[in-house]
Amino acid sequence: MELKWLEDFLSLAETGSFSRSAEQRHVSQPAFSRRIRALEAWLGTPLVDRSAYPTQLTAAGEAFKGPAADLISRLHAARALARGLQPVAGNALAFAVPHTLAFAFFPAWLARLRQGFGDVPTRLMAGNVHDVVTTLVEGGCDLLLCYHHPAYPVWLDPARFEGLKLATEAVRPYAPRSMVGSGRWLLPGRAGATIPFLRYGPNTYLRRMVDTILDRAGQPAHLALQYESDMAESLKAMLLAGHGLAFLPASAVARELERGEIVPAGDARWTLEMEVRLYRDRANTRPELLRLWAHLTAGATVAGVGR
Repeated sequence: MELKWLEDFLSLAETGSFSRSAEQRHVSQPAFSRRIRALEAWLGTPLVDRSAYPTQLTAAGEAFKGPAADLISRLHAARALARGLQPVAGNALAFAVPHTLAFAFFPAWLARLRQGFGDVPTRLMAGNVHDVVTTLVEGGCDLLLCYHHPAYPVWLDPARFEGLKLATEAVRPYAPRSMVGSGRWLLPGRAGATIPFLRYGPNTYLRRMVDTILDRAGQPAHLALQYESDMAESLKAMLLAGHGLAFLPASAVARELERGEIVPAGDARWTLEMEVRLYRDRANTRPELLRLWAHLTAGATVAGVGR
């Protein structure tokens, strides 16, 4: 039996949907279904009533929810306890952060935090969204900083994790001032004069946000793909070099906007707001973490982790 099977099952019990749970667990739906069947084989009884739609648990599945959640909680608490017996250099708190937030939002936020809280010895672990969320789930960090949007929430078990909303950040299109001022690279563009487009890779969170913007705009954007990268910093560098238009979080371009190098390349129809959230595992009771969390809780909005 594997721990991820239990986490899969609890996700399915929460969502009532194989497809949604597969997305939350970052696996294909066939792979997710195989893992649920593997858990059922290990238990020796069906957990899901496959004769009904929408998805329903069997009586055994309903009875297993509580023990499964308890097993997960106990295992992670035991791991946190064991890890807590190992000294951490300088009492540093380990933050798992997606690359975009690590480059842009995190340094400025940490500077503001130190003004009101004091020094926060920090170890930064940057990666893609899937990897940093997995780092928190597997007990490899103290805190997870990530974006959240209702269309693509980061799902974490609310019985185990708690979250705070730290800020709201807008994602919008930007282009060099000269190109927007002349009207050449201003959305939506024209069919006969497409705008060169700098796009995120297909497996990135910000790609999903940009696709959501384009879907909701109410009219087609006339864009011609010129460059693709998983990194917002790479798209920004290409934008600054004059290669095209890119959708970027506001914190990633704050300096360039202030210096007038780039300007927004579209109105509110082409803008989307995301939350910046911070999460922790309730089983992690490091004193340094609890002091920081109490300070943050006093001035932040409690955020749901399952929605």
